[in-house]
Amino acid sequence: MRGVRRRCALLLPVVLLLVGAAAGPEGPVVDTDRGPVRGRTHGAYSTFEGIPFAAPPTGPRRWRLPGPARRWEGVRDAGAPGSRCVQLPVLGPGGPVGSEDCLYLNVTAPAGPAAGARPRPVMVWFHGGGFFSGSGDVYRPDRLAVRGDAVVVTVNYRLGVFGLFGHPELGGAPGFALADQRAALRWVRTNAERFGGDPDNVTVFGESAGALSVCAHLTSPASAGLFHKAIVQSGSCSTTTPPSALLPGLGTYEPFVPARRTAEEGALAAARLGCDRPSGVLDCLRALDARALATPDLMQRFSLVPYGGSALPTEPRRALQAGRFHRVPVLQGTTRDEIRLFLAQTLAAHPIGDENAYRARMERSFGVGTARVVEAAYPVSAYPTPAIAWATLLTDASFICPTLRDGAALGRHVPTYGYRFSDRGAPDFTGLPPVPELPLGAAHGFELPYLFTITPLAEAQQRLADRMTGYWTAFARTGVPAAPGAPQWPRPGAPGRVLSLAPGADGIRTVDGRAEHHCALWDERWPGVTTAR
Repeated sequence: MRGVRRRCALLLPVVLLLVGAAAGPEGPVVDTDRGPVRGRTHGAYSTFEGIPFAAPPTGPRRWRLPGPARRWEGVRDAGAPGSRCVQLPVLGPGGPVGSEDCLYLNVTAPAGPAAGARPRPVMVWFHGGGFFSGSGDVYRPDRLAVRGDAVVVTVNYRLGVFGLFGHPELGGAPGFALADQRAALRWVRTNAERFGGDPDNVTVFGESAGALSVCAHLTSPASAGLFHKAIVQSGSCSTTTPPSALLPGLGTYEPFVPARRTAEEGALAAARLGCDRPSGVLDCLRALDARALATPDLMQRFSLVPYGGSALPTEPRRALQAGRFHRVPVLQGTTRDEIRLFLAQTLAAHPIGDENAYRARMERSFGVGTARVVEAAYPVSAYPTPAIAWATLLTDASFICPTLRDGAALGRHVPTYGYRFSDRGAPDFTGLPPVPELPLGAAHGFELPYLFTITPLAEAQQRLADRMTGYWTAFARTGVPAAPGAPQWPRPGAPGRVLSLAPGADGIRTVDGRAEHHCALWDERWPGVTTAR
């Protein structure tokens, strides 16, 4: 059943007039702390791609914390992204792609001086992909840079068995993926000013696995001082999916797991790979070819974030509830139809054809008693198809209400703003075949083209994209998502009140998320994850 995680992952400037930047005949040059890089001009912005922020984690450096990148002589070309980290294709057959030498980042900066007296805000993007797929270069942040006057950094980090492996000889599960992200944030702190950015005004943001990463950094002592604001998109600290939600027999999805469990899984995996000698297990594993490790089983088995060590001592949702997180403003939210993307990929094999099948699914996932209560709140007759009914209640239980619970915990201590992306006509860029009984609507990840250049938008959607860009970059600049002439967000701390984002004259409006999504029911009947602690 691990394969469902693979199918359900997110399918997923001009001459710089800045301190430390100089224009060359082939593009702008910026002198980083490791050496100068030459980028590319694109009219209103410039890009600097494939900049190493840490040493290649290859050979004996596999499963070690990121070390400093080597200095280079001369001007390094930064006109193309670096290698993507070893990963599995999200859709279709095929073996692993990418390289272990992958710790590169990309900088997009506007041309000319900043609009205000201060340097530009810096936004650091952690991509999604279930922690076993994805890369920073897929996301083109020119809209955020130009319209929002921000410096945007997109980051690669180790994935799957290379990024979240654990073993007793490693002292547990160090969480190399998160360590890579911290190394990138340290690079930003050192180099942001050279690209016109403010190292004292850094926002971390991410979607799906990237959002779970942001959640982890919010609650990680090791990430203290590396960022000043956080944006969490479709992946809260409390995100979870009930058992058998997508496929019969599939267990509960819990993105954060005890480090001891990851280390135990690592010992079992080492034995299966023939590296079960009394000593030198890691030497044996490090001598293996990357392709021997990058199997679907291992990449997905080690795609859960371990907690319990010094870098992430507590399960993040519990840390939020206890108030143990960094005191920075937070903007967080979901799409209206998150689960439809995942469910659409399993319906052919396991359809929900009628009311009986719908009820059977509820009973498998929640038990007979809770199923009766849930069915009363989500009667199949209220929806066009049973599949839409099932996707609606799963979205509420797994994404929207957990996000609102986290928002309440955060809001007791810091300014917290909530949104719901609600454009059910958003462009489908997944390449999946249509499923007539389950249109994707505002599915998981469908807000991304409104922030990044991914796929064309209709005129009304472009206007929404401009508003969202204004909100996101205003938050990065000031900690308040207030765009000139745009509807205002609910005040921080308003229980369950979120800004619904959709095209049209009345498309941006405040809604009562807790009431619309039956969160009182889910707080009582499905309040969180169930892993033994």
